[in-house]
Amino acid sequence: MRWALVKVCLAVTAMVVIAFAVPLGLVVREMASDRAFSNAERQAASMAPTLSITTDPVQLRKAVESTQMGAAQRMAVHVPPIGDRVAVDIGAGWAGPHAVEETRRMGRATTASVAGGGSALLQPTALGSGDIAVIEIYVPEREVSNGVTTAWLVLAGVGLALIVGSVAVADRLGARLVRPAERLADAAHRLGQGRLGVRVPEQGPKELRSAAVAFNAMADRVVELLANERELAADLSHRLRTPLTVLRLNAASLGDGPAAEQTREAVEQLEREVDTIIRTAREQRSPAGAGGPGAGAGAGCDASEVIRDRMAFWSALAEDEGREVRLAGVDRPVRIPVARPELAAALDALLGNVFRHTPEGTPFAVDVHDAGDAVIVLVSDAGFGIDDPDAALRRGNDGGRDGSTGLGLDIVRRVAESTGGDVRLGRSVLGGTEVRMWIALDGRARAEDRRSRRKGRGAK
Repeated sequence: MRWALVKVCLAVTAMVVIAFAVPLGLVVREMASDRAFSNAERQAASMAPTLSITTDPVQLRKAVESTQMGAAQRMAVHVPPIGDRVAVDIGAGWAGPHAVEETRRMGRATTASVAGGGSALLQPTALGSGDIAVIEIYVPEREVSNGVTTAWLVLAGVGLALIVGSVAVADRLGARLVRPAERLADAAHRLGQGRLGVRVPEQGPKELRSAAVAFNAMADRVVELLANERELAADLSHRLRTPLTVLRLNAASLGDGPAAEQTREAVEQLEREVDTIIRTAREQRSPAGAGGPGAGAGAGCDASEVIRDRMAFWSALAEDEGREVRLAGVDRPVRIPVARPELAAALDALLGNVFRHTPEGTPFAVDVHDAGDAVIVLVSDAGFGIDDPDAALRRGNDGGRDGSTGLGLDIVRRVAESTGGDVRLGRSVLGGTEVRMWIALDGRARAEDRRSRRKGRGAK
C-alpha cells in the first residue's frame, strides 16, 4: 500500500511536470528567438534613413560600419542597379543572391538558414528611386538559443525537486496510513495467539483510530468475558464447599470401619479436586469488571428471606457442633439489588468460613441493618479473629491455610461491589472476626464513596 501510494504520486507528479515544463521550455525558446530577430530588425531599420537619402557606396559603407552589427561584420546591404549604375553590395552576405532576390520580390522581411549555422534576416527597404534594397543581418545560433539551456536546466531542476518532494510526502503519508494498519494487524495476530494484554495505540487517520478504538474495546470485552467465565467456574466450585463440609462432618460421625474410611477418603479427595479447580481458575483469570453474573439493578431479592433460608440450612450443622446462633434484623422484608443465587452464595461463603476456621462450639451471629441508602449484612463470630484484614481482602489470598482457596471473600466482595458497595473486616463484639458486607441501594453514590476510601487507604 505504501509503495503503491508512492508510485501513484510519482506518476501524477511526473505527468504534471511534463505537462507544464515542456510547453514552458518551448515558450522560453521561442521568446529567445523572437528577442534575437527583433534586435536584428531594429539594427536593419537603423539603416533605412541612410538608404532613403543616398546609395553612394562610400557613404553606405561608413553608415554600416557605424552600426553595432556593421562593426561586428554581421550586416550587409544589397542595392539593386539603378539606371546606369551597377548594383552595390556592402558586406559579404550570408543568405545568397537567390534569397536576396526572393525577399526583394516579396517585399517583406524573410529569414534564411546559413550553411555554417545560424540564420540571416533579410529586411527590404524602399529607396528614393522606387527600387528595393535589402538589408541583411546575420543572427548566430547562440543568440537564437541565448538563455534557453539555462531555462531548461532550471525547469528540469524544479521538476525533479517537485517529483522528489512529492515522493517524500507520499512516503510519509503512506507510512502514516500503513503503520497504524500494521500495528492493528499485528495486535490482532497476537490476540489470536492468546496474548490478551495486547492493545493498539489510537493513532493515525480518523478511520484507523476508530478501528483501534473498536479493537481495544473488543479486546477488553474478550478479557472481561474470559474473566467472568473463570470467576463463574471458581465460584461454582467454591459453592460445592458447603455440601462438602456437611459430607465431611457426616463422614466423621460414621465411626470406624472400611466403609466409613472409604467415605472419608472420597470426601477428602473431592475437596482436593475442588481446590484444584478453584486455584486453576484463579491463576488463569484476568481482572474484570466489578459486576458479577446476575448482579445489577435489574436483579433483586428479599435479603431477609434469603438469610432466613440459608440460616435454616446451616442451623442443623451448628446444632451438631454445639454452636450458639443469633439472628437479628430479618423480621421484615429488605429489598436489595442482588439476585437471590448471588446473595445465597455470598452467605454460604461467609458461614462456611465460620464453620471451617473456628473451633466447634464457637458462637456466631448474623445481623441485617437497613441504613436507608444501603443494607449492611454482618457475620460475626467469637473465634480467634484475623491478624491482617487487608491481606485477607486481597483477591484470591488464601493465607496459606489448608482447605482454603481465598475465594470465599472474593465472592462476597464481588456481590457487594456489583451494587457499588464493599466489604470490610474487623473485630466483632463477640471477640472474633466481623465481616461487614455493604450492599448499596444507590450504586453510583456508593461507588464514589468507596473509591475515595480506597484512595485514602492508599495514601497511608
